[in-house]
Amino acid sequence: HSPMYFLLRHLAFTDLGYSTAVGPKMLASLAVDEHTISYNWCATQLTVFSIFITNELFVLSAMAYDRYVAICNPLLYTVIMSQRLCQLLVAIPYLYSIFLSLLAVIKIFISSFCGYNVIMHFYCDILPLIPLLCSDTHEIKWIILIFSAFNLVSSLLIVLVSYILILVAILRMNSAEGRHKAYSTCGSHLTIIVIFYGTLFFMYVQPTSSHTLDIDKMASLFYTLVIPMLNPLIYSLRN
Repeated sequence: HSPMYFLLRHLAFTDLGYSTAVGPKMLASLAVDEHTISYNWCATQLTVFSIFITNELFVLSAMAYDRYVAICNPLLYTVIMSQRLCQLLVAIPYLYSIFLSLLAVIKIFISSFCGYNVIMHFYCDILPLIPLLCSDTHEIKWIILIFSAFNLVSSLLIVLVSYILILVAILRMNSAEGRHKAYSTCGSHLTIIVIFYGTLFFMYVQPTSSHTLDIDKMASLFYTLVIPMLNPLIYSLRN
């Protein structure tokens, strides 16, 4: 019932959510060699996936703040990380993710699609759907760009500030045992952060000239299915 495991439960639920939105349909398509998806299921898949992948960013940020409090303010940890604060750290990202996902999905699916209906991906994602729209896509592109930048920058900023303060606190520790304990406290979370954000940066920060469809698909496969599988293994190894 500690705050770390409360947040870890929600990380596990989030991983389960977005991998389940993509995995079963992809495996079914491979099994029966039928690469089709209905209009309504495409909208549902995109909504569920968007909710959970956005939520993952902020759950990881909340966990970074939790590790900061545990290492930098250990005596006040239970007071600061109260049950109410933990619930807020989880509830706000869920509500925000639902709002943002519905906004983007509704904007896309109230637009008119052209006759060409081949999605160049293994699941319904926002970026592969935009070229299929006949109507003006400038507004949708701006919404995606602004909110994607905000989500990535704000969540990463919380993580970076938390870990900079953690590093400063560790360097001030006199005993090697204390430093080792601090490293082990945040090691699992830091590993997950590096893998998750590393994959996102590989996908979205590389130059446009080096973008290929196959590389993007492989990166998407990694963060939609491989990372949710790695996360419980990483935390299990720590235990």
